[in-house]
Amino acid sequence: MSAAIDAKAYAAVDLGASSGRVMVGRVGADRLELTEAHRFPNRPVRTPDGLRWDVLALYAGVLDGLRAAGPVDSVGVDSWAVDHGLLDADGALLGNPVHYRDARTEGVPEQVWATLPAAELYAATGLQYAPFNTLYQLVAARGTAQFAAARRLLLIPDLLTYWLTGEQGTELTNASTTQLIDPRTRDWSREVADRLGIDLGLFAPLRRPGDAAGLLRPAVLEETGLAGPVPVTAVGSHDTASAVAAVPASGERFAYICTGTWSLAGLELTAPVLTEESRAANFTNELGLDGTVRYLRNIMGLWLLQECVRAWGDPDLGELLLAAARVPALRSVVDAGDAGFLAPGRMPERIAEACRASGQPVPETPAEVTRCILDSLALAHRAAVEEAQRLAGHPVDVVHVVGGGTRNALLCQLTADACGLPVVAGPTEAAALGNVLVQARAHGLVGDLAGMRRLVARTQSLTRYEPRGGTDRWRAAGDRLADR
Repeated sequence: MSAAIDAKAYAAVDLGASSGRVMVGRVGADRLELTEAHRFPNRPVRTPDGLRWDVLALYAGVLDGLRAAGPVDSVGVDSWAVDHGLLDADGALLGNPVHYRDARTEGVPEQVWATLPAAELYAATGLQYAPFNTLYQLVAARGTAQFAAARRLLLIPDLLTYWLTGEQGTELTNASTTQLIDPRTRDWSREVADRLGIDLGLFAPLRRPGDAAGLLRPAVLEETGLAGPVPVTAVGSHDTASAVAAVPASGERFAYICTGTWSLAGLELTAPVLTEESRAANFTNELGLDGTVRYLRNIMGLWLLQECVRAWGDPDLGELLLAAARVPALRSVVDAGDAGFLAPGRMPERIAEACRASGQPVPETPAEVTRCILDSLALAHRAAVEEAQRLAGHPVDVVHVVGGGTRNALLCQLTADACGLPVVAGPTEAAALGNVLVQARAHGLVGDLAGMRRLVARTQSLTRYEPRGGTDRWRAAGDRLADR
């Protein structure tokens, strides 16, 4: 029997902050192919109540994608982290989920720390400070009529899985971003929940990647034209967990950067790092496949450039990057992790203001602003990779860049230059590939995590970037930025 006949097809529902897609992965002996069935926009909506996700439009896009995918052996869903839907006692959604960029958590972390100091919270959960963590969102929601009516909380991929199957669960890799999971036990931190008065009964039972999550409901089969039964498999439902599973690394001495709207830069470890020094450096311990820990730092990422491009009227990105490559390096840099860049709007002006305030040359043209952003991201990548190695005592020899940023050759080269390490870029659709591979493993087609990565390395297009020297210049620029 041929490999083509042996191959099975898996639908990966992969939802990002700006778009969603349904990808079809075909997996067989030495075969891993990914095709796009359907892509659809993810447009948040600002209502009188704040910034919301249009989750009904996302679900419609998922159904359209499954219809376009054709016959599949399984479906898996991954998305961004922390956000969630609230259900009433009948299982109905209580309004569109709040967007993590909404302002409702302003001042909430300080309220939480008054009851549970930040150092104790980190020692219990290992999660870096971010104002939009689910924990802070739940505290912000207290006292609202919606929250009072809630009987179930489902993270975004679990909500869509529920609508597809009628079954409720909470997938572990995404649950680990709520700041309510103990990364040592890989279970809920009841101490944290109790001290903050959070009812863990809101959450459905935990699932692990590879667990069965139900079957597509008859109504879904009818709407998509799929012939049942079609199982839904729990994957690494946090898209970064799926992306890291598809990093084509060999051995353990590697760092990864998952690039897109955010840059998630760090290491894969076997145990969390819960020291006070780690907390001060704002590293997070999120859970990955097979008992691993994703020890990483969130960096603002290509969101900075996306917002600038939007403000400039969507110029040709290729031409913009060519022009940026001709701008002198490290002329102006900003802190790519600054929360001041979190909200949408006026990004070119805000970057210029940050440069002006720090006494640097102010970038004026789109090419100069773009170069400032990419140099700043490369510096942030360097800092995260270097600090993660030091804090975890885990040296690396190579940096793997996966996700949408692999299309940005200038960013990949600048990251190699800044880190002083070779960068291997690819695959671009790492989250979808990791999603597919977990489904395939649940069906016995691939082996352990190392085997999954070997299959990615053999079958996907990868590009290697060697550092071009000048590491001292990057170090000096990083030191100047840290001193501001």
